[in-house]
Amino acid sequence: MKPILADLLHLLELERIEDNIFRGESRDIGGDRVFGGQVLGQALSAASYTAGLRTVHSLHAYFLLPGDVNAPIVYEVDIARDGKSFSTRRVVAIQHGRPIFNMAASFQVPEQGFEHAVAMPNVPDPEGLPDVRELPREIFERTPDKVRRFLTHERPFEFRLVEPVQIEPPVVAEARRHLWIKTIGPLPDSADLHRNVLAYVSDYQVLATAMRPHGIDYADRRLQLATLDHAMWFHRPFRVDEWLLYAIESPSASGGRGLGLGRIFTRDGRLVASTAQEGVIRVWR
Repeated sequence: MKPILADLLHLLELERIEDNIFRGESRDIGGDRVFGGQVLGQALSAASYTAGLRTVHSLHAYFLLPGDVNAPIVYEVDIARDGKSFSTRRVVAIQHGRPIFNMAASFQVPEQGFEHAVAMPNVPDPEGLPDVRELPREIFERTPDKVRRFLTHERPFEFRLVEPVQIEPPVVAEARRHLWIKTIGPLPDSADLHRNVLAYVSDYQVLATAMRPHGIDYADRRLQLATLDHAMWFHRPFRVDEWLLYAIESPSASGGRGLGLGRIFTRDGRLVASTAQEGVIRVWR
């Protein structure tokens, strides 16, 4: 396994320091704060450790404060309910003595029921599409150091963008984004692990999609972005080491906030997860 991928798995394997209290490490992936997906993935790991054989089907999370990349994060899990079919967990992430994140997650005993799902968008296959780190040199030369470091940082994922990236000059585009995602190598056969990894990566590109109709991108130094909340629903089994299509749209932006909705499909067209995220989008004048 490649070291960067092994490090991701290590990041999601928390240390148990009490019965329902866990500690996770932090990583700098090129930003000035902890990546929101890291906290999502770790919080889901913590909740899953207490749920036995039940599998998560939904989570709802709020980001309260920026995380410090130089400090570990403690996760306290509250076993709110264990019913016959469903279990509820509440998780609080604490850093420097203050809550920075909280999440509610629901787990279910697997069962059969009605089946229907929307169709996958008709987009090009990932082969032949550029990876996000294969952008033209002139794009990188025009971006601020902070943005360049984030774009070029070594990642445990491949990201193949369907819509081309235009950073400078920014262009007005439809509030949609499609990208293919998979890990750079195979993962162990653990369904919980694949869900934790998908939660981690589901934080990518959602708020960026809400900026597309407004002709502004990360390169603008006046821009402030911050995730406020994130929800996720898991519908069907999947593997994150096989190509998944993340189809994102932004139906609304108002009041200094942008909303993004995402659907995640396997390559053969099965809808396996859905996401919703709202965040701050401000341009300081």
